[in-house]
Amino acid sequence: MSGGTKDQELARRGRTVSLVIAGTILIWLALNVIGRAAGLPGRFALLFDFAALAALIWAMVNIYQIWRARRTDEG
Repeated sequence: MSGGTKDQELARRGRTVSLVIAGTILIWLALNVIGRAAGLPGRFALLFDFAALAALIWAMVNIYQIWRARRTDEG
């Protein structure tokens, strides 16, 4: 892969990660508000928390991979 193509791929991955982070937080907040308003048991809140945590861990792993790829390109 040429330098420009790799940079574009890393930028695309970065945008995807940022959308996942923002979407996760917004959906997590909405589900907590809706769950509380609907009177759902606490175990559902825990389920929402674990799902959000899984998405954020996925994002952190991808951020690390992007960071490593950029460091490798620098030399």
